[in-house]
Amino acid sequence: MKIAYLDCFSGTSGDMFLGALIDLGLPRTLLVRELKSLPLGHYTLHIAPAQRMHLTGYRVVVKVPHLHHHRNLEEITRLIEKSHFNQRVKELSIKVFQRLAHAEAKIHHTKVSEVHFHEVGAVDSIIDIVGTIFGVDYLHLGEIHASAVPLGSGFATCEHGIIPLPAPATMELLKGVPAYGTSHTRELVTPTGAALLTTLSTHYGPFPPMKIHATGYGVGSAHLEDRPNVLRIIVGERDEHQEADQVAVLETNIDDMIPEIYDYLMEQLFKRGALDVSFSPLQMKKNRPGVLVSVICAPEKIQELSSLILKESTSGGIRYYYAHRIKLPRETREITTPLGRLKVKVFKDIDGSYFASPEYEACKEIAVKRGIPLKNVYQEVAKVITPLSSQLRQKKKRHRR
Repeated sequence: MKIAYLDCFSGTSGDMFLGALIDLGLPRTLLVRELKSLPLGHYTLHIAPAQRMHLTGYRVVVKVPHLHHHRNLEEITRLIEKSHFNQRVKELSIKVFQRLAHAEAKIHHTKVSEVHFHEVGAVDSIIDIVGTIFGVDYLHLGEIHASAVPLGSGFATCEHGIIPLPAPATMELLKGVPAYGTSHTRELVTPTGAALLTTLSTHYGPFPPMKIHATGYGVGSAHLEDRPNVLRIIVGERDEHQEADQVAVLETNIDDMIPEIYDYLMEQLFKRGALDVSFSPLQMKKNRPGVLVSVICAPEKIQELSSLILKESTSGGIRYYYAHRIKLPRETREITTPLGRLKVKVFKDIDGSYFASPEYEACKEIAVKRGIPLKNVYQEVAKVITPLSSQLRQKKKRHRR
């Protein structure tokens, strides 16, 4: 699978995103021709190589000879639907504007239908958004990951007057996205950039496992003092026999808790959605014996499970970090055994073969219900699983033919 990583070390904007895609191979002439199908009136699209601190990429600038029209979501939707882009490009482009409209509506306490875009309704923003979606589709970027984003501070002047940075719409759009502050008193992430980032990205965090194929740079308008103002997009390929996702790892060291509580804590963590929980012995300060509590969970579960650990244990604080997982593709199946029906996990190995593994809880339930040793249940299940794995391998060979 072809995947892309948005390395947002200087933030992101619509024009930077589009410029990076052009640097990756999106043909300029094709882009210009396709964008002309948008009924936007007269404008000039300037695309050219540019440098920031000796890094060369593409800079995209849209010039309009008159003041832009303030469009609402319905107008922009009709405008996109009239274009010649394929249905996927149209739907994703409209989805970006819908995200923007919902963010603006929440900020201004109004209905989505009553939101009138100002800067975002401008010709340049429409070109940046639709052009970027077209580029993602043209380059077949199937899965997009992104780094944490840096945020500036200070104030900016817009149609509504003076607003704090990051812009309120940007902050609303970036909910759930890892971010960090910087000393820059300027806008590093624009609302358009935030809308594209959050619409297209499925994972956030460190660089994902991939075989790197190409790198593209989109150049921003400003010259920053401490870093090149570019968005870097890295495109690569992931092994088709592997899957990957992002998780959060929560950790805390405990040295003063009643041992019986660990079992209850683990039980509650699993009930609330933890993917895995483990306890490891360790020596803490002053050589006190302690326990390392480790929890693996989806990133959106960080706050909920951290609160649970603090509530149900004697921990005084949680540390967490993001990690990527590489997994074998798997599915759950129900099989029939002499002891009854139960669920097994079927894995596809890196060589394309299959193997199956019984679910512990299902085997345990049968052992308790029938009053037989658990090992006997596993032995009976193995008699069914072994031919099942062979059947799956044969099915795979026939499919290849």
